[in-house]
Amino acid sequence: MSVIAERPLGAVAADNLKDLAQFDSSEVLLGYQKRWIADESPLKIAEKSRRTGITWAEAADATLCASTSKSDGGCNHFYVGSNKEMAREFIEAVAMWAKAFDRAAGDIQEEVLVDDDKDILTFVVYFASGFKVQALSSNPSNLRGMQGNVTIDEAGFHERLAEVLKAALALTMWGARVRLISTHNGVDNLFNQLIIDSRAGRKRYSVHTITLDDACKEGLYQRICQMTRKQWSQADEDEWKAGLLKDTATEEDALEEYYCVPKQGGGAYIPRGLIERAQRKGIPVLTYEAPQDFTKWSQAQREAEIKAFCYEQLQPQLDQLTDANQHAFGEDFARSGDLSVFVPISILPNTRLRVPFMVELRNLTYDQQKQIMIYILDRLPRWVGAAFDGTGNGGYLAEAAALKYGEDMVDQVHLNIGWYRDWMPKFKAKFEDGDIEIPKSQDVLDDLRKIQMNKGVPQIEKGSGKGADGKQRHGDSAVGLCMAVRATYMEGAPIEYQALPANDRWGDNPESDDYQDDFKGAW
Repeated sequence: MSVIAERPLGAVAADNLKDLAQFDSSEVLLGYQKRWIADESPLKIAEKSRRTGITWAEAADATLCASTSKSDGGCNHFYVGSNKEMAREFIEAVAMWAKAFDRAAGDIQEEVLVDDDKDILTFVVYFASGFKVQALSSNPSNLRGMQGNVTIDEAGFHERLAEVLKAALALTMWGARVRLISTHNGVDNLFNQLIIDSRAGRKRYSVHTITLDDACKEGLYQRICQMTRKQWSQADEDEWKAGLLKDTATEEDALEEYYCVPKQGGGAYIPRGLIERAQRKGIPVLTYEAPQDFTKWSQAQREAEIKAFCYEQLQPQLDQLTDANQHAFGEDFARSGDLSVFVPISILPNTRLRVPFMVELRNLTYDQQKQIMIYILDRLPRWVGAAFDGTGNGGYLAEAAALKYGEDMVDQVHLNIGWYRDWMPKFKAKFEDGDIEIPKSQDVLDDLRKIQMNKGVPQIEKGSGKGADGKQRHGDSAVGLCMAVRATYMEGAPIEYQALPANDRWGDNPESDDYQDDFKGAW
């Protein structure tokens, strides 16, 4: 039996969570605390606001694990804090949980370890299972020869985090797990770098983000009111949060302490030099802007116009693609004003990516955007997935693609902070590692430079700009490119089918007699 299977507190698997946004006073742990415990990843990180109770939840997890027999997955648990007070607090929480769980455990004991020829007092709780939870100092040598799970608390404030982590990771060879918990301590801190690398896919840590707002949405302040016997109200909660932020020395400090934003984290997300290094001459950006009266044309006229564009502009580029490579597809949607951008992408050996061409569409009707999208995807060799902007009006095209090719092939993305936080680091990593080739276009470069850090999350800068043609654009190709990179992580396979003749009124060749007759008749 796994330890997680017998846990109380309503802890459930992360992929089977109920709506945890509603506070339930009968639950011992809040939703984000449950998810932290339920995540059994070998390596995981919590970047958190101050005093959100993640360490308290971690003490519950340590208690359950250490009090479980070896045959059921139990093991020792070692806690490495940045000071003696934190160590005592954690062990006291373990003793409390042991009593609450009715797990046989001894009293808190104090033991002496030799730490660099000095006697260091440690705190420990022994369980009837034969395992223990022990708080150690931050000296990396204390973990040598140990075996069990390791929690490194306030990791961002350890002076020797790299060495402590190196010692802790050695324990994972025999199945132990490592957890890092901390508020941020600067953008250049190793703790922040581990998070960046994990989101980029370079490290395999599972990352949990708990801002003050995240915690309050799941009942943090309501729990505080419950414990202090105070009546909760939304107005009181808002005043409480405002007071916390106001009392912090600077706005930058407040963002770091309560919103997981490491200091000095502003500015353009992808350096200009990395973008220019990725740009290649000869990769075309194909554009189509619908005439002002396009919506007044007949359906046959509109279809014929776009069929000609596809055959004359897109087909020569598609003909150059080879089925020796897999492909993917990204899209950013706009109906008017901004651009819709279609980005096919080739997956080359060694996970290198190359954009063979891009398509920018302005003021084009929904149906004709769908027409171009289907034209490309029907001819894209061995494509593994497509990511569409499913936000707002973009939902039409995203849904159309999912209905035609299957939901396993199409990710209908709702652009939000969480999505940007998860996928922009992976996107940036392709530029940092020199693993992507994109068109050499000033507009594309300017779009990518619009990805800015906003409260610690890379997002498209608010406000519209103008392209080389003097017309409006808003980082559109940056989103399309990021969507394409996201789609390369998919592992689908398109459904094989044969279209009925009525669904392809002109066939594949606009020079055919049927096409020419219809095309001329449309005019």
